[in-house]
Amino acid sequence: MNRWTVAVLLLSLVAAPTVQAAEPTAAATADERFTAIHEAEWAWRKTQFPGLDDEDGAASRGDRLPNVDAATQRARLGKWDAVLGELDALPQAGLSATQRVNFVIYRDQVANLAADVRFGGYEMPFNADSSFWSGLGFMTRRPLKSVEDAENYIARLADVPRYFDDQIANMRAGLKRGFSVPRAVLAGRDASIAAVADITDPRASEFYKPLKNLPATIGAEDRGRLQDQAAAAIGEKLIPAYRELLAFFRDEYMKKARKTLAAESMPDGKAYYRQQIREYTTLDLGAEQIHAIGLEQVARIQAEMLETMKKAGFGGTFAEFLAFLRSDPQFYAKTPEELLMRAAWIAKRVDGKLARYFGTLPRGRFGIEPVPADIAPFWTAGRGGASTYWLNTYNLPSRPLYNLPALTLHESAPGHSFQLSLAEEQSAQPAFRRNGYISAYGEGWALYTEKLGQEMGIYETPYEEFGRLTYEMWRACRLVIDTGVHHKGWSREQALAYLRERTALSEHEVTTEVDRYISWPGQALSYKLGEIRIVELRAEAERELGAKFDIRAFHDAVLAQGSVPLPVLEQQIRAFIAERKL
Repeated sequence: MNRWTVAVLLLSLVAAPTVQAAEPTAAATADERFTAIHEAEWAWRKTQFPGLDDEDGAASRGDRLPNVDAATQRARLGKWDAVLGELDALPQAGLSATQRVNFVIYRDQVANLAADVRFGGYEMPFNADSSFWSGLGFMTRRPLKSVEDAENYIARLADVPRYFDDQIANMRAGLKRGFSVPRAVLAGRDASIAAVADITDPRASEFYKPLKNLPATIGAEDRGRLQDQAAAAIGEKLIPAYRELLAFFRDEYMKKARKTLAAESMPDGKAYYRQQIREYTTLDLGAEQIHAIGLEQVARIQAEMLETMKKAGFGGTFAEFLAFLRSDPQFYAKTPEELLMRAAWIAKRVDGKLARYFGTLPRGRFGIEPVPADIAPFWTAGRGGASTYWLNTYNLPSRPLYNLPALTLHESAPGHSFQLSLAEEQSAQPAFRRNGYISAYGEGWALYTEKLGQEMGIYETPYEEFGRLTYEMWRACRLVIDTGVHHKGWSREQALAYLRERTALSEHEVTTEVDRYISWPGQALSYKLGEIRIVELRAEAERELGAKFDIRAFHDAVLAQGSVPLPVLEQQIRAFIAERKL
């Protein structure tokens, strides 16, 4: 959808009450047609991706893994193209105000799903951060509550060879046409495959762990049978599949992967990168525009960092200050437990202040867990889901404590865990909205909450404030690096140096982050562009409302819609401002 279509739809949102009053019957008919389209597609979509758990352990409990073969992908594209045709045939002016918002969100969602298949995204089913094989590990963290649960889980384990074979066939097709993860970021990514492939005792596998903790309601006879069946599925099906994948990865993929870095260097690369930008930012911005925004933000944040360095009483150069922060033992936890406990203390301090800044608090709670060992070496410092804040305790000298307040605000509350729980609890919203995630909104909000932490009094020392600025600089640098690599032809070394010289991130994080941007075009752009828009909308609300501005009401308005494209958020907040003015 181009920007003019979005603009027309958003303009119609403003006029929606008048249209609805003038033609109630037509509006109801259009609403019913739209509801029928999205409910049917959503029901179908749920059948397409069974058996895969996310980081919160949420998924359907099917007895098989998804079909990912090329024929299935083409069939999905046909389905989504047909849905887009139905949507475009709807009389949009006849939709009610609420459904016009839903229409914009849903059409973008389906268009992005179709575009990913059209560009052959399934032929590159992993990046330097995440992969289909390590993602299977999340299904081991959901308890099995019944015999049926256990039998379905065992069936999924036995389905891994078929699932991996299809993924390998897709990756071979990608290699053949030059559509692959760059060779420069592949070193070490086979370790998470080898961790499973090298297992000799199936009962020592993480995949067997759910069978060790079966509930007492499952009798001894069933328990023994299920455990034996699981061990057989792991030993005879799953581990051999990982061994075949490991051989393919080492003998073929690492040797044949492309030597270029830029997304624009791949087949149809310019259009592909443009679509990645559109999907992850929800904005119609070109790479050059984004690069310029990034440079402007970097310059602004750099000045603030220098001021904060002075407040810390450091008398040396900026480079010397970064070296001090990266090396002084006072800034690092000695044990994983210390890091986890410090994060828990920060989260609890935040918890005590949330009611001052938010009118609506989620009922859902989150826990803090260490990132699983098999994926920790290449994972981010932390990641937040609705029920879990995953904290990376791998390589403690790369996890400075001065970054922990910003990280915790971002990943737990009032960032991801808070926002995602609220979204799940919006029972009046259609399923495609409650369960959808738009990166520009979600990551923009989480980055905004890092800045909100200043008002909340969470940063207690100049070092922690510098950690916040390091995180903000990190996201600004992403705008420069992502477009630099994928549009301007930057080398990996250029990107590493750019991030290393402007932040206090450890060398480990600098490397894993840059490799993530190289292998996942566009995703890194969502954070800062989303946060910039939310900050601008808050300033607009404060300016327009004056004494009527209520920070709690503003935050509730931002969060009430769940995950939405930035143009929709802008329209909704301006409607909020207009209503509060009355």
